[in-house]
Amino acid sequence: MTAETKQARMLAGARILVTTCTNVQPGEQVLIVADRGTLSIAEVLAQAAGERGAEATLAVMPQRAADSQEPPPTVAAAMKAADVIFTPVSRSITHTAAMKLAVAAGARAAVLTAYTEDLLMSEALRVDFAALAPVCKEVARRLTAARKAHLTTPAGTDLRMDLTGRKANGLTCIVAKGEFSPVPNIEANIVPLEGSPEGVIIADASVPYLGIGVLREPVRLRVQGGRIVSVEGGQQAQVLRQAWESQKDPNAYNIAELGIGLNPKARMTGVMLEDEGVYGSVHIGTGTSITLGGTVKASSHYDLLLWKPTLVLDGVLLLKDGVVADDIAPTALG
Repeated sequence: MTAETKQARMLAGARILVTTCTNVQPGEQVLIVADRGTLSIAEVLAQAAGERGAEATLAVMPQRAADSQEPPPTVAAAMKAADVIFTPVSRSITHTAAMKLAVAAGARAAVLTAYTEDLLMSEALRVDFAALAPVCKEVARRLTAARKAHLTTPAGTDLRMDLTGRKANGLTCIVAKGEFSPVPNIEANIVPLEGSPEGVIIADASVPYLGIGVLREPVRLRVQGGRIVSVEGGQQAQVLRQAWESQKDPNAYNIAELGIGLNPKARMTGVMLEDEGVYGSVHIGTGTSITLGGTVKASSHYDLLLWKPTLVLDGVLLLKDGVVADDIAPTALG
């Protein structure tokens, strides 16, 4: 691929983010939060926003030491004042007070953690988001209506949790005022009641944080009283275990999220925002849940991805071996 072709394809991806995903309008204040590792993506986003007649500001902050660390106060203030926010950053600022306050103030935010030039050019970004939105919303509706969830996988996951009274999030990659969505990982997610998850998680797909990525061998986690109490496996499991131990934060072990990927063009690559959207995968989020509708603020938020999940809600199948129930707009999934 020539440099000219690459630049053109990156700009085409940025235009999808600016038009389809956030509907940037002339005169709007667009904030692009980046660090030194993501400047090429930030610059093409600024170009695409400028084409729409918006006033785009690029804020380059020091790379955070860890995911979920708050951005600098100046960046947090700019986020709260923006109409539209893009966050191509190396470390996640999604599960932060700054993001929560910005969205509460009415911002439309496209979350772009650990974005790469390849992802900006990927087929996962070129899916028909509008056609898939009803699928995502229906999955979220069923999660919201449920009381009890039971998750199993062929690898050995067996996890039960209480969803009573919790409202699920349908992250369609198309954001309205006061919403955020990671792009392109179309997903529906919900926060279990704190303390309710019990059982075993066998992560066998990916842990797209801490440099772990696609798993070479499973990570086994035992859950009691809503928290992870043991982590077993090989070298990748050890990285995860040591990260949690170093944080010295009991809340980091909280089971914070049950998420379902719904993007049929996404692939498991080790990059968070594509992995978590892989159609029919499930991820279990840990740590912070306040940005998703829970009550826990922790030092981190990591996701553990599982292959071929079966998910039963109040005795009714929602997923069977990684396939969404066939009464949920099956044609939209190709």
